[in-house]
Amino acid sequence: MACTAFAKQLEGYGLTTAHILYRLPDHPGILQTYVWQDYDLAPTFPELNDFLAFWRRELEGPLHSVRVAHQGLIRPAEFKAVDGIVTLH
Repeated sequence: MACTAFAKQLEGYGLTTAHILYRLPDHPGILQTYVWQDYDLAPTFPELNDFLAFWRRELEGPLHSVRVAHQGLIRPAEFKAVDGIVTLH
């Protein structure tokens, strides 16, 4: 069985990185950084939105900003099925 990450890439998922700035609960004038990375679907980013909803619901540090970078690692033109085996030696 193929690994989950590879299977997701074949379904159109790409590597998504979110740089999250949030305020410290006890010191709202100070910003802290957090980096989140997972496979997600652009442009809707359901996995990232689920994570941010969890953050708002469960964590005390209010979000300041979120920067998102996304890259599809496997494109249809790059993936080709092989129909044979070549043996050397």
